[in-house]
Amino acid sequence: MKVLKSAVAAALLVATLAAQGQSIVVASTTSTEQSGLFAYLLPEFKKASGIEVKVVALGTGQAIDMGRRGDADVLFVHDQVAEEKVVAEGFAVKRFAVMYNDFVLIGPAADPAKTKGNDIVEALKKLASANAAFVSRGDKSGTHAAELRFWSMAGLADKKGSGYKECGCGMGPALNIASSSSAYLLADRGTWLNFRNRGDLAVLVEGDKRLFNQYGVMRVNPAKHPHVKTADGQKFVDWVVSPAGQNVIAGYKIGGEPVFFPNANKP
Repeated sequence: MKVLKSAVAAALLVATLAAQGQSIVVASTTSTEQSGLFAYLLPEFKKASGIEVKVVALGTGQAIDMGRRGDADVLFVHDQVAEEKVVAEGFAVKRFAVMYNDFVLIGPAADPAKTKGNDIVEALKKLASANAAFVSRGDKSGTHAAELRFWSMAGLADKKGSGYKECGCGMGPALNIASSSSAYLLADRGTWLNFRNRGDLAVLVEGDKRLFNQYGVMRVNPAKHPHVKTADGQKFVDWVVSPAGQNVIAGYKIGGEPVFFPNANKP
């Protein structure tokens, strides 16, 4: 139901934006917005192009579905398998790797399940064994897809423990739930760095190469949806993978710590 409401709200927003001036709609993962990146990045793009970007921030799965429906001009998301699939289906044009950071396992600093370390698979095994409280986004987002992938690697796709709960919500709300209930969860580092209501939460697992979190950008295909703003959407893609856009991404920091690392022009 929450996913359906998000889709309806997104459709209404797109209809409103269509009546406004020179702008494009970018359907994006919640982490690019909730980390604060877009508030830093998009004004620079507008200075360079004169084009305003209207962001619809959803889970990556819902954002990609917007592209399939032609309700966005550009997709900026982080589930490479799903991204390559939507390109193969013809609903989006060539995907570009644009930046990366990593996922981290967050949990109570006391770490009652003894997960701390740099092995996400072993940590999940301990969580399931302890029936520890775990908040899953459960929203078909890129973070949710990564989390499910890690549970599968642990051989626990259907045995996550009685403490496992899905919220069907974005990264920020999921972090708030975890903070109020001293639960564990998987988060993208960018949103975590920008999160203020941490309570007793801390980063417990990081540094596992499997936690790599790649973001891609692609234009919605006008061959499927002739009404999309192809030229302006292409300007955004070109700029965000250009040295100028990449420098802006590299310059965004929270507390002096880089949030995302640029790596454009890699298909």
